[in-house]
Amino acid sequence: MKVSINGWADGASIPTKFAFGRIPAEGRFELADNINPEISWSDAPAGTKSFAIICHDPDVPSSGEDVNQEGKTVPADLPRVDFYHWVLVDVPADLSSIAEGADCSGVTPKGKTPGQQAHGITGINSYTDWFAGDADMGGEYGGYDGPCPPWNDSIMHHYHFTVYALDVETLGLRGSFTGAEAVAAMKGHVLGEAAKIGTYTMNSAL
Repeated sequence: MKVSINGWADGASIPTKFAFGRIPAEGRFELADNINPEISWSDAPAGTKSFAIICHDPDVPSSGEDVNQEGKTVPADLPRVDFYHWVLVDVPADLSSIAEGADCSGVTPKGKTPGQQAHGITGINSYTDWFAGDADMGGEYGGYDGPCPPWNDSIMHHYHFTVYALDVETLGLRGSFTGAEAVAAMKGHVLGEAAKIGTYTMNSAL
């Protein structure tokens, strides 16, 4: 099985148009274009009945104590956890690509509603937890929302875009399901998978 992303070479830096945040000319942060990249796949195993797409960043600080704090740096040896940026399941077996901007084009304060799309069913990404309690941004963030790692993190972040070929037409997930719940539901149903990686940082020193 093969996966292709039209936007950057595997392992290379992700262009800012695909990110949630970018480094401004002055200051630490500004919103970026937040467009989902074009992703396509081929050579799915025989018996594939649907696909799922998960984008996750395994480099997210396990503690937010020092995150985005002036005069502090998030240390490289801090334990890291998964942050889900795109949770998409029940992608029809006759689809082989999702166009740039088809799932997300721009930052939507309070998030996009998860659920049925033309290309599958979206769950919620981890910005739902990140913005919880924020009066301006808090809400359910469905579908794709791009990179925005801490601007004071000492390490580069890696974004894994994985396409899974599944032996079921539906995983039976509805409502506000998370990336972790989607991964758990796929267990025992994965016929094949392939991934592409991109890197991103908000730390101008990197």
